[in-house]
Amino acid sequence: MRGRIPGLASPVPLASRLPAVLQDDEFLQRFLASFDESLAPVFLALDGLASYVDPRLAPEDFLDWLSEWVGVRADEHWPVAQRREIVANGARIHRRRGTAAGIADAVRLAAAGVVHVDVEDTGGTVWSRTPHTALPGNPHQGLHVRVHARSLEDVDVRQLDAVVRAVKPAHVPHTLEVVRTTESGT
Repeated sequence: MRGRIPGLASPVPLASRLPAVLQDDEFLQRFLASFDESLAPVFLALDGLASYVDPRLAPEDFLDWLSEWVGVRADEHWPVAQRREIVANGARIHRRRGTAAGIADAVRLAAAGVVHVDVEDTGGTVWSRTPHTALPGNPHQGLHVRVHARSLEDVDVRQLDAVVRAVKPAHVPHTLEVVRTTESGT
Protein backbone atom coordinates (compact mmCIF):
# COMPACT_ATOMS: atom_id res chain seq x y z
CA MET A 1 0.00 0.00 0.00
CA ARG A 2 1.43 3.39 -1.00
CA GLY A 3 -0.02 5.16 2.04
CA ARG A 4 -3.08 6.82 3.36
CA ILE A 5 -4.52 9.79 1.55
CA PRO A 6 -6.54 12.09 3.83
CA GLY A 7 -10.12 12.57 2.70
CA LEU A 8 -9.99 9.87 0.03
CA ALA A 9 -13.48 8.44 -0.36
CA SER A 10 -13.82 4.69 -0.58
CA PRO A 11 -15.21 3.42 -3.87
CA VAL A 12 -16.86 0.61 -1.90
CA PRO A 13 -18.32 2.08 1.32
CA LEU A 14 -19.01 -0.72 3.79
CA ALA A 15 -22.04 0.90 5.40
CA SER A 16 -23.97 0.81 2.13
CA ARG A 17 -23.55 -2.98 2.08
CA LEU A 18 -25.29 -3.46 5.43
CA PRO A 19 -28.81 -4.83 5.58
CA ALA A 20 -31.40 -2.01 5.57
CA VAL A 21 -32.32 -2.56 9.21
CA LEU A 22 -28.69 -1.82 10.31
CA GLN A 23 -28.11 1.19 8.04
CA ASP A 24 -29.92 3.50 10.49
CA ASP A 25 -27.56 2.68 13.38
CA GLU A 26 -25.40 5.80 13.92
CA PHE A 27 -22.64 3.98 15.87
CA LEU A 28 -22.31 1.30 13.20
CA GLN A 29 -22.09 4.01 10.49
CA ARG A 30 -19.19 5.77 12.31
CA PHE A 31 -17.49 2.43 13.09
CA LEU A 32 -17.55 1.30 9.46
CA ALA A 33 -16.46 4.76 8.24
CA SER A 34 -13.10 4.22 9.97
CA PHE A 35 -12.65 1.01 7.97
CA ASP A 36 -13.60 2.85 4.79
CA GLU A 37 -10.85 5.40 5.46
CA SER A 38 -8.27 2.63 5.95
CA LEU A 39 -9.41 0.52 3.00
CA ALA A 40 -9.73 3.35 0.44
CA PRO A 41 -5.97 3.28 -0.44
CA VAL A 42 -6.14 -0.51 -0.81
CA PHE A 43 -8.99 -0.26 -3.32
CA LEU A 44 -7.17 2.59 -5.08
CA ALA A 45 -3.99 0.49 -5.39
CA LEU A 46 -5.92 -2.55 -6.64
CA ASP A 47 -7.86 -0.47 -9.17
CA GLY A 48 -4.59 0.97 -10.52
CA LEU A 49 -2.51 -2.22 -10.24
CA ALA A 50 -1.81 -2.34 -13.97
CA SER A 51 -0.12 1.07 -13.79
CA TYR A 52 2.14 -0.16 -10.97
CA VAL A 53 3.55 -3.03 -13.02
CA ASP A 54 3.88 -1.12 -16.30
CA PRO A 55 7.40 0.36 -16.25
CA ARG A 56 6.34 3.33 -18.37
CA LEU A 57 3.61 4.30 -15.87
CA ALA A 58 4.89 3.01 -12.52
CA PRO A 59 5.93 5.44 -9.79
CA GLU A 60 9.68 6.09 -9.72
CA ASP A 61 10.24 4.19 -6.49
CA PHE A 62 8.63 1.08 -8.02
CA LEU A 63 11.13 0.96 -10.91
CA ASP A 64 13.81 -0.67 -8.74
CA TRP A 65 11.34 -3.32 -7.64
CA LEU A 66 10.22 -3.92 -11.23
CA SER A 67 13.81 -4.17 -12.45
CA GLU A 68 14.49 -6.88 -9.85
CA TRP A 69 11.26 -8.59 -10.83
CA VAL A 70 12.31 -8.91 -14.49
CA GLY A 71 15.96 -9.61 -13.59
CA VAL A 72 17.48 -6.48 -15.09
CA ARG A 73 20.03 -4.38 -13.24
CA ALA A 74 19.27 -0.69 -13.80
CA ASP A 75 21.81 1.81 -12.48
CA GLU A 76 20.28 4.28 -10.04
CA HIS A 77 22.34 7.10 -11.60
CA TRP A 78 20.67 6.68 -14.99
CA PRO A 79 17.86 9.09 -15.86
CA VAL A 80 14.36 7.83 -15.03
CA ALA A 81 13.35 7.64 -18.71
CA GLN A 82 16.35 5.41 -19.48
CA ARG A 83 15.62 3.14 -16.49
CA ARG A 84 11.98 2.83 -17.59
CA GLU A 85 13.09 1.81 -21.10
CA ILE A 86 15.53 -0.80 -19.77
CA VAL A 87 12.92 -2.35 -17.47
CA ALA A 88 10.30 -2.31 -20.24
CA ASN A 89 12.69 -4.24 -22.51
CA GLY A 90 13.81 -6.68 -19.80
CA ALA A 91 12.08 -9.72 -21.31
CA ARG A 92 13.51 -9.00 -24.75
CA ILE A 93 17.00 -8.58 -23.29
CA HIS A 94 16.76 -11.95 -21.53
CA ARG A 95 15.31 -13.68 -24.57
CA ARG A 96 18.25 -12.57 -26.73
CA ARG A 97 20.90 -12.73 -23.99
CA GLY A 98 24.26 -14.05 -25.17
CA THR A 99 23.55 -13.39 -28.85
CA ALA A 100 25.19 -10.63 -30.85
CA ALA A 101 21.82 -8.88 -31.27
CA GLY A 102 21.11 -9.16 -27.53
CA ILE A 103 24.48 -7.66 -26.62
CA ALA A 104 23.91 -4.79 -29.04
CA ASP A 105 20.43 -4.15 -27.58
CA ALA A 106 21.74 -4.12 -24.01
CA VAL A 107 24.57 -1.71 -24.87
CA ARG A 108 22.20 0.59 -26.78
CA LEU A 109 19.78 0.73 -23.86
CA ALA A 110 22.50 1.22 -21.24
CA ALA A 111 24.43 4.08 -22.82
CA ALA A 112 23.29 7.56 -23.69
CA GLY A 113 24.54 9.03 -26.94
CA VAL A 114 25.09 5.71 -28.69
CA VAL A 115 24.33 5.89 -32.40
CA HIS A 116 25.19 2.33 -33.46
CA VAL A 117 26.65 -0.87 -31.96
CA ASP A 118 28.61 -3.47 -33.95
CA VAL A 119 29.20 -6.89 -32.38
CA GLU A 120 31.74 -9.19 -34.02
CA ASP A 121 31.57 -12.75 -32.73
CA THR A 122 34.26 -15.26 -33.72
CA GLY A 123 32.59 -18.07 -31.79
CA GLY A 124 30.05 -20.53 -33.00
CA THR A 125 29.76 -24.23 -33.61
CA VAL A 126 31.76 -25.85 -36.38
CA TRP A 127 32.33 -29.43 -37.47
CA SER A 128 34.10 -31.34 -40.17
CA ARG A 129 33.17 -34.52 -42.04
CA THR A 130 36.78 -35.60 -42.17
CA PRO A 131 38.33 -36.79 -38.89
CA HIS A 132 41.59 -35.24 -37.65
CA THR A 133 41.43 -32.21 -39.95
CA ALA A 134 41.50 -28.57 -39.00
CA LEU A 135 38.14 -27.08 -38.17
CA PRO A 136 36.90 -24.22 -40.34
CA GLY A 137 36.77 -20.68 -38.97
CA ASN A 138 38.69 -19.08 -36.14
CA PRO A 139 39.77 -21.53 -33.42
CA HIS A 140 39.91 -18.79 -30.78
CA GLN A 141 36.65 -17.58 -29.31
CA GLY A 142 36.22 -13.86 -28.90
CA LEU A 143 33.79 -11.02 -28.97
CA HIS A 144 34.52 -7.49 -30.12
CA VAL A 145 31.96 -4.77 -29.38
CA ARG A 146 32.38 -1.47 -31.24
CA VAL A 147 30.21 1.37 -29.96
CA HIS A 148 29.67 4.37 -32.23
CA ALA A 149 28.87 7.41 -30.07
CA ARG A 150 28.24 11.09 -30.76
CA SER A 151 30.70 12.11 -28.06
CA LEU A 152 33.36 10.02 -26.35
CA GLU A 153 32.93 12.00 -23.13
CA ASP A 154 29.26 10.95 -22.82
CA VAL A 155 30.11 7.23 -22.76
CA ASP A 156 31.24 5.55 -19.56
CA VAL A 157 33.48 2.75 -20.82
CA ARG A 158 33.61 0.93 -17.47
CA GLN A 159 29.82 0.89 -17.28
CA LEU A 160 29.52 -0.41 -20.86
CA ASP A 161 32.14 -3.06 -20.14
CA ALA A 162 30.08 -4.21 -17.13
CA VAL A 163 26.95 -4.40 -19.32
CA VAL A 164 28.75 -6.47 -21.98
CA ARG A 165 30.21 -8.72 -19.27
CA ALA A 166 26.70 -9.27 -17.83
CA VAL A 167 24.99 -10.24 -21.10
CA LYS A 168 27.68 -12.15 -23.01
CA PRO A 169 28.45 -15.85 -22.54
CA ALA A 170 30.73 -16.12 -19.49
CA HIS A 171 33.39 -18.24 -21.20
CA VAL A 172 33.91 -15.87 -24.15
CA PRO A 173 36.52 -13.10 -23.75
CA HIS A 174 35.57 -9.70 -25.10
CA THR A 175 37.02 -6.36 -26.09
CA LEU A 176 35.22 -3.05 -26.15
CA GLU A 177 35.94 -0.13 -28.43
CA VAL A 178 34.21 3.25 -28.38
CA VAL A 179 34.57 5.43 -31.49
CA ARG A 180 33.24 8.88 -32.27
CA THR A 181 30.83 9.05 -35.16
CA THR A 182 28.51 11.47 -36.89
CA GLU A 183 24.80 11.76 -36.12
CA SER A 184 23.78 9.77 -39.20
CA GLY A 185 25.57 6.55 -38.35
CA THR A 186 29.01 5.03 -38.91
